[in-house]
Amino acid sequence: MGRVSQAQARDNRRRVVETASRLFREQGTRVSLADLMKASGLTHGGFYKQFASKEALVDEATAHAFAELTRHHKDGLDRYAGQRDAAQRTLIDTYLSTEHRDSAADGCPAAALATDMARDGGDSEARHVYTRGVSDFADWLTTEDQDGITRLCTMVGALVLSRATKGSPLSEEILTTAREALTATD
Repeated sequence: MGRVSQAQARDNRRRVVETASRLFREQGTRVSLADLMKASGLTHGGFYKQFASKEALVDEATAHAFAELTRHHKDGLDRYAGQRDAAQRTLIDTYLSTEHRDSAADGCPAAALATDMARDGGDSEARHVYTRGVSDFADWLTTEDQDGITRLCTMVGALVLSRATKGSPLSEEILTTAREALTATD
């Protein structure tokens, strides 16, 4: 088999990072390299041509997931012509929905990767990226009247608990209660 072009190598790397980002959010960072490469449509042996280690991929996939989140926030602001309150309200409604609960692979990295980052315990690049991403998300949620960290903690906590209780009436109640608490007007 011949060598791949630089363009193909870049495309392969991008595909692995995107696939890893989704799988890590859905299944956690303990996904095996064999399963990850299979889901990417590439061979297991090709992994080390692209990445120094699985940790390097976790770093890059985490950064990719938070970059997606940032793009989502920017798109929301664009959609609402810079009206941050309206964009935030839509984000909260979408975030605390059954669709988001049921789609971890495409969902929020703050909720999906929290346990993995807590277990990491080290000083990894992924943990730094995660911390910056959580901080940026909280800043984005801040209003004149509401603290962004409180809002983010409510959202992430509700999503995680709703996912953990999926299939029970409590799951829906958690989402509804958190959504109402965050969007109630005085």
